[in-house]
Amino acid sequence: MKLWMALLLAGGVDDAQLLNRFGDPFEPLSADIAGCAEPVGPRISAAEARVQAHHRAERGTTCWLSGECSEPNAYRYDARIAAALRERLAALPVLHPSSLWLTVQGRVVYLEGCVAGADQGAALEAAARALPDVQQALAVVAIGAAARPPYRVMPPRPADKD
Repeated sequence: MKLWMALLLAGGVDDAQLLNRFGDPFEPLSADIAGCAEPVGPRISAAEARVQAHHRAERGTTCWLSGECSEPNAYRYDARIAAALRERLAALPVLHPSSLWLTVQGRVVYLEGCVAGADQGAALEAAARALPDVQQALAVVAIGAAARPPYRVMPPRPADKD
């Protein structure tokens, strides 16, 4: 009985931890602007994952059933989209200066972080939309690191105790 309770309580702590529970592509693209707040990206709690699970299953198969996707699940495109976008943006001057993170979920590209100028966001969205299989692209960015981020940010990590 005590072991079961310990496992149950330990699971409760892990449930609140923000993790990339669906394995969505999530990676930094650039790190030019110091102090840019790191986005939460696809990291969610276990409770949020339970809420999203049905929607993700429905969204993934609806794409195929409607004839919009050749794959039986819209999320199968995500790793390929992330790799292609990473390659495309590396070759474009508009990526710099910025500190950006890339997330791809169900053929939707999210670019979150900081850029130096307002026109960068629109140019980055256009570059992402030009890729095959991208349904939508959103640049959710702050202009400079001092601006309040328009995206959810990672909570501060507790200081190391020596």
